[in-house]
Amino acid sequence: MIQVPQPSERRTSVDDIFDFLRQEILSLRLRPGDKISEAEIAARFGVSRQPVRDAFSRLANQDLLLIRPQRATEVKRFSAREIEKSRFVRAAVEREVLRRAAQYCDAEDAASLDAALAEQEVVIRDRDVDGFGALDYQFHKTLCAIARADFAFDVIMVEKSKVDRLCLLSLSKEDRMPELLDDHRAIAEAVKDHDPDRAIAIGMVHLSRLDETIERISATNEDYFEPEDA
Repeated sequence: MIQVPQPSERRTSVDDIFDFLRQEILSLRLRPGDKISEAEIAARFGVSRQPVRDAFSRLANQDLLLIRPQRATEVKRFSAREIEKSRFVRAAVEREVLRRAAQYCDAEDAASLDAALAEQEVVIRDRDVDGFGALDYQFHKTLCAIARADFAFDVIMVEKSKVDRLCLLSLSKEDRMPELLDDHRAIAEAVKDHDPDRAIAIGMVHLSRLDETIERISATNEDYFEPEDA
């Protein structure tokens, strides 16, 4: 039974429905290909269908829902082509971020990296997958700030969100958190050493960690992928 959160006075019903369904999708409680009923969601939230349609539209804009006229709305399946495109864009941005971070890193920046790593160590000890995911975002945001390119994180966030569900499968089923922390440590050391080539090389290895997961999930869960990509 879906537990409906109580609406906030400062939020709209569209916000509440959007946030709730987005978390259900990203956490894989709603899996790729699952059908979602507009009428059922409206009834459970005690609203008309219009705010549900608006929330669905926002989710579709984030490539999380597939809305088709006269057919059931469903959680969007993974697309191998879109994943490749997203990771290509992110890699290009991350290269420049790491190059600039290694160039500009000062003592205060180095301290912020050390603090970020210490926080990650804590959540790993607690086996807090959600907490690590949030801190992973924060680590890359910190690198963008060090690179004096805060705007780059907007691009990284958009592209990263497109594969978050795969990342969750990787973290929860393969327990990759310690390996990813080791990557973060190595990236931080290269940045603090003002070594852009080493930072970029490690960063690209870090981004490639998902390759094996994508191949495994594609082979064992073909229904998670669009038919032409499986």
